[in-house]
Amino acid sequence: MFDHERLDVYRVSMTFVAWAYRLCKRLKGFDRHARDQLLRSSQSIPLNIAEGNGKPPSADRNRFFRIALGSALECAATIDVLIACEAIDSKTGNDGKRLLVRIVSMLVKMSSVPMQVRESSEYAYAYEYENEYDNDNENE
Repeated sequence: MFDHERLDVYRVSMTFVAWAYRLCKRLKGFDRHARDQLLRSSQSIPLNIAEGNGKPPSADRNRFFRIALGSALECAATIDVLIACEAIDSKTGNDGKRLLVRIVSMLVKMSSVPMQVRESSEYAYAYEYENEYDNDNENE
């Protein structure tokens, strides 16, 4: 068993992928764009969880968890679109969204990192260069 397979968030995301796949098999015609979007974004959740979990604790690891979080939110919005367009009923949509609420809650906790704004030397150099350029233009 891989480490990511032990994570509850991964297991719930796989349950959601299966739910989304069953739903998408019923969507046809005009609904194909939302279907394709739901398939892609639902699969992105466990894939990014697995990839992020394989990284050592770092900003890079958290970035994968945040991508998975974004994909989960995208799935919720796609379900809303399908409900609004009457492609699925509210009960069906709410079944999927219940799974997504669990996934989102776990991913928010996993990806929360104190965010600090820092100016690296690269940005400091670019800032100095930009100011130098602006001063040159003023003299013209």
